[in-house]
Amino acid sequence: MTHTTGPVERMLKRAAAHERRFNALFEEYFDTLDRTLDAPSFSRYAPECVQLLRELSMRGGKRMRVVLLHEAAGLVSAEPAEGLDAAALSIELLHTHGLVHDDLIDDSPTRRGGPSTYYAYRERFPRLPQAALGLTVLAGDLALGLSLRVLLEARLPVALRQAMAEAQTRAAADTFVGQIVDLERDFTGAVPGEDILHSVADFKSARYSVLAPMRLGLLAAGGQPEAFDQELRRYARLVGICGQMRDDYLDLYGDAEVTGKPTGTDLRDGRRSYTVSALLSVTEGAERAVVESALGDPACTPEVIDAVREIGERHGVADTARAEMRRRAEEASLVAAGWRSRWRAEAVTFFEHLPLWSVERSR
Repeated sequence: MTHTTGPVERMLKRAAAHERRFNALFEEYFDTLDRTLDAPSFSRYAPECVQLLRELSMRGGKRMRVVLLHEAAGLVSAEPAEGLDAAALSIELLHTHGLVHDDLIDDSPTRRGGPSTYYAYRERFPRLPQAALGLTVLAGDLALGLSLRVLLEARLPVALRQAMAEAQTRAAADTFVGQIVDLERDFTGAVPGEDILHSVADFKSARYSVLAPMRLGLLAAGGQPEAFDQELRRYARLVGICGQMRDDYLDLYGDAEVTGKPTGTDLRDGRRSYTVSALLSVTEGAERAVVESALGDPACTPEVIDAVREIGERHGVADTARAEMRRRAEEASLVAAGWRSRWRAEAVTFFEHLPLWSVERSR
């Protein structure tokens, strides 16, 4: 009997192939950068910074932004497109920038199973906290500069290089705004409404993780993303929202052994995530006091986190979150389905199945 591979299996197989190819490309890029970075010969800190960026960049990650880039190009053409390698490097270097600064903002000691850049510098300079802080900021800035430089130096037509650099610059600026409003959401003390939560997810994640890769992929393949900007934005926003909902849900309701992350981090960090905001909205009295006692308490015990989880389950927070994630994912799938009359069916199928897969996977 012949086994027929389903669309999700085909999607994952293609994603894995993109990931493998890109990881080899990224290694090669850093090999070249180690030799060609324009820095004074006496400097030890500059090559150390590049090495830390390399270690973080190559340490895990599913490369879904790279996958989206290639699949977006596939919407237009089945042929390999020039510019995709440069765009992929740019996307992941921008992501590395975000990881470095995220870990600094959150005071995170680890990232992807190893030390965060900030804590690596803290260990390197235990008696010079300002040096560790400054070098971490500059490491993130260097990753951002390299992200744009790799596009500007690509052997591509000038107009295409400029369009790609503009797309990435816009994505970077949107992400910075997203980081600002993310902090603002948590520092105001109020329970954020749905519009605020969606805006944070859109600016902080969707625009650079989904929208920018799709724009770059279409540009590389000769497409005109600006002609379909409204549809692309809607799809990216929905995927970004349901993805952030999933991350927030797993932070409280996930299995730490499966996800590889401890539960309750958002509560301990005082983050008013989708899940935490839902808890605050449905509780009062003694139950509300339990949630608030955990919120912003870095020493909050696993027992208290378990109690908060049980409160949420009693009030249907977990069930509602799962239903909302699925609803948003289905909306995104319908947006992608509308592309069938315009773009290649195989790539459209990928974008149709991606949203539901992204919210239903366990890690």
